[in-house]
Amino acid sequence: MELTINGTTYDVDVPENERLLWVIRDIIGLTGTKFGCGVGICGSCTVHVDGEPTRACITPATAVEGQEITTIEGMATVNNNGEEVLHPVQQAFIDVQVPQCSWCMSGQMMTAAAFLEQNPNPSEDEIIAAMDANYCRCGCYQRIKLGIARAADIILEREAS
Repeated sequence: MELTINGTTYDVDVPENERLLWVIRDIIGLTGTKFGCGVGICGSCTVHVDGEPTRACITPATAVEGQEITTIEGMATVNNNGEEVLHPVQQAFIDVQVPQCSWCMSGQMMTAAAFLEQNPNPSEDEIIAAMDANYCRCGCYQRIKLGIARAADIILEREAS
């Protein structure tokens, strides 16, 4: 089976029921996507599949063959000078110092990035609603909300320049 992850195609031989999370982490070696609950509730394992936030711990790898999978490692881009440019959500989470233990942060950022793609200028209530299915063991919800608001500002600033 071929999986395209962060723009690279991988030929993987896995059992039919193998979950995408374990393919990404154990076979491909991209460990930014985290295992949290294992039942699709907490959001730590969130990746994008064709731009949609997807819980990798419950998604069979076979179900996403032929689709573009993006992990936290694939969010940053490289500019014309060859310098890495962090995704606005990544930069904002650093700016606001969102993470504490960081276990949930890749899933938080992936969910936030997909949300901001659809709504680049959200209200506080819209941010809260968009993130209500992602859990943070450390209770960093206020900083997560601030980080997403900051990311929206960065997106608008980048579009204006």
